[in-house]
Amino acid sequence: MSQSSSADKPGASGDLPALDAGGFHHRLQEVPGAAVVLFTRRGCSACHAMGDALRRWQVDADPPALFCVDAEVDTALVREFEVFHLPALFVFVDGEYHGPLQAPPRVPLLRAALEERLRQPPEEAP
Repeated sequence: MSQSSSADKPGASGDLPALDAGGFHHRLQEVPGAAVVLFTRRGCSACHAMGDALRRWQVDADPPALFCVDAEVDTALVREFEVFHLPALFVFVDGEYHGPLQAPPRVPLLRAALEERLRQPPEEAP
């Protein structure tokens, strides 16, 4: 019987794979290229709108890997990334932290913000 990781299960943002404190960094190191992580919580309308936008982004020709963290459950990650407002997005490339992603929940704006973020060098993780 195989065990599935939390990254295989949908999280607080519907069908986006969930990450938790136990496997967060390890899982992101396994992802080639860009990954965007959404910190969200159930019942947050702005989080829901961002999750919807990320799910629309998934159907694009070349989206980044997309994940979510349930901020109500994984408070250690919320503290680690100094999340004060939800939704919050963070970018990783080949497991390296590249910083926050700030854009309205519209795919073209998210894509443009990610392209800009990827032009910057990696940052020290909080």
